[in-house]
Amino acid sequence: MKQTEGKIGIKEYVAIIALTVGTKLSDDTPTIIFENARNAGWIVVLLMGAMAFIPVFLLIKVFSAHKGKNLHEVIIHIFGKFFGTIISILLLVGGVAFITVDSGIYVDIIGTMYFTKSPPSIIYVILMLVCAYGAKRGIEQIGTVAWVLLPYLKITLLIALIVSMNAGHFGFIFPILGEGSMEILKASAKNISIFADLFFIGLIAPLVTSFKDFKKGTIFGLIMVTVEISLAMFTFVMLFDYTTAEMLSYPFHETIRYIQIGFLQNVETLFFPFWLVATFIRFSFYLYISAVLLGGILKIKEFEYLIPLITTMVILIGFAPESPSIVLFNMRQNLLMLLSPAFLFLPPLMWLIAKIRGDFKNGTVQESN
Repeated sequence: MKQTEGKIGIKEYVAIIALTVGTKLSDDTPTIIFENARNAGWIVVLLMGAMAFIPVFLLIKVFSAHKGKNLHEVIIHIFGKFFGTIISILLLVGGVAFITVDSGIYVDIIGTMYFTKSPPSIIYVILMLVCAYGAKRGIEQIGTVAWVLLPYLKITLLIALIVSMNAGHFGFIFPILGEGSMEILKASAKNISIFADLFFIGLIAPLVTSFKDFKKGTIFGLIMVTVEISLAMFTFVMLFDYTTAEMLSYPFHETIRYIQIGFLQNVETLFFPFWLVATFIRFSFYLYISAVLLGGILKIKEFEYLIPLITTMVILIGFAPESPSIVLFNMRQNLLMLLSPAFLFLPPLMWLIAKIRGDFKNGTVQESN
């Protein structure tokens, strides 16, 4: 493929994971988790991270036997051309659906929290056009900007969490297990696809400088975002109590409007610019990997030319329904429930078939070299 001439290092790769998965703490993800887990939401995130480690680890094992191939190419190799193409098409449909719903949520955040007088349609078009431009620049540019932004984003997030904990009440986290261990397990299994980005990110596996970096970066990224989202959930409970937190559409943005840092007024203005750039990077990456997948299905080498097409599709689908917060919330909740079984079972199935085919015999030789 033409775009594979450029590669990213482990720093850029981890930064992409941090800005695609980690920023979910700032949308309605915490609210979705709180709905079932109550004040044990932070434990649910830790359990989801532990559960996600199994499919992620098995996926890495599969890639160890197919170095130089992306997720679509590995799926075709394992399942055959016919079934593999069907699986890739289903993944593409699911991915575009998630981009549409998630972008609608972020437009809702920007419109209701910051630019209340701006028409959502204008915000939506600007957001997607900027992201399309970012995606067109390629994975190197996306990774570089992600790495440059990462320290500023994490420092401001850390400040917000520390100040929030100071203002919160430790007693709100009790009872530790919320509604009970069974509810925690149910909430974890239903929403594990929050980490499904780590499955789709296999589409850029050949674009990481080495398989070793891909492996280390994926595992480290999973641990980092799990701890980060769990810590944020813990903070939201301490600050609002779960009864309030689960009623807030976007707890993170309510948090940065609630807290005070010294003499600073309107603290959210300190965080908003970094969060907005992170949003651009996140959806730029989503559009990029969607184009990689569509290019693979259609056998188009210069897949970057598909980015405007995918962007147009997302905008048109996003404009179709009226999308108030509650509608987007329900749509995302249903999508998470649909994708969770696929994320849990597809990588183990891929590993099993690869094992039966004897793919790891060659993979072991390659890995030792």
